[in-house]
Amino acid sequence: MYINSKLPAVGTTIFTVMSALSTQHKAINLGQGFPDYSMDAELTDLVAKAMRDGHNQYAPMPGYLPLQQAIADKVKKCYGTDINAGKQVTITPGGTYALYSAITAVIRPGDEVIVFEPAYDSYIPNIEINGGVPVRIRLQYPDYSINWQEVREKITPRTRMIMINSPHNPTGSVLSAQDMLELQEIVRDTQIIIVSDEVYEHLIFGGKEHQSVLRYPELLQRSFVSFSFGKVYNCTGWKLGYSISPEAFTTEFRKVHQFNCFSCHLPMQVALAEYLQKEEPYLRLGQQLEQKQQYFQQMMASTPLKPLPTFGSYFQLYSYAGLTDETEAELAVRLTKEAGVASIPVSAFYSDGTDNKVLRFCFAKREETLREAAERLVRFFGG
Repeated sequence: MYINSKLPAVGTTIFTVMSALSTQHKAINLGQGFPDYSMDAELTDLVAKAMRDGHNQYAPMPGYLPLQQAIADKVKKCYGTDINAGKQVTITPGGTYALYSAITAVIRPGDEVIVFEPAYDSYIPNIEINGGVPVRIRLQYPDYSINWQEVREKITPRTRMIMINSPHNPTGSVLSAQDMLELQEIVRDTQIIIVSDEVYEHLIFGGKEHQSVLRYPELLQRSFVSFSFGKVYNCTGWKLGYSISPEAFTTEFRKVHQFNCFSCHLPMQVALAEYLQKEEPYLRLGQQLEQKQQYFQQMMASTPLKPLPTFGSYFQLYSYAGLTDETEAELAVRLTKEAGVASIPVSAFYSDGTDNKVLRFCFAKREETLREAAERLVRFFGG
């Protein structure tokens, strides 16, 4: 007996590999994107209260309505867009799940999906397992911007979907208002659907403003937009997020959702419905992350690694071009073993392993963690 794999080229993710290597060598893990500091105790207390108050059975399939409404209210405050909470917001077990469900609801064998690389590692497997054909377009190094003329050239009668991600993982690049208008113009008068990964919506800095699809009615009417509570409230282990889409799209999304997870952890939804009434935690997030980014860059200034422009997410890219001929994967492994600092090779986010001599470091850590990691790297490079 054997299984004819639907994903024959897929192995263990780079995050799992580098985290295991980090643990093995007692390295500081700046590879996987998660904070090493505590979330707000008020939010955990609200979860405990929800359980004590009896919110321990199944949530409704689309989500806990007060949470859906709190999300709709937040969308109005942040992006000026009216959302029907019950008909357009679906609570999901994480942002990655929301992306998978959106793709599965739409993509049929032979449909083409435009994906920008480097890309978060779930995108292409999600497309392929549904019989779709990924059409890869490289972001322009070193600022990782989109060449919209190339997008126009890659569109065919089989193009069914374009996937965008801003703030971008792994590069920290951010789409501008002009980018959104370019996209809007390209898809106008087509049947192309947009999947927008916006899990880092509030982790944005450097004077940039998040250009959510939710700001653009013409784009929203053809989009699935995915979000994550874990990224906003420092609770990635909760694996809780949501999807927003037009009512007809949401109907199809929920057909997939109801036969997969069906519903999500109710006590957390009850807690979040109340906690979302406070604007300050998500509005101050960008400033907090920018301070951490600047601190990490300051600590890393004595290394020969060169920071690339980063305006969002948890991540700072560093170039080591000219230092060594090692591949990104080789240097990432050696830094983990010999310097005691784990990173992620950006080549892992390209299907063809494109190697620009760039490593990704997560700076969503305590200052002492970032300082110790930087000091180890300074010693390793002889700074």
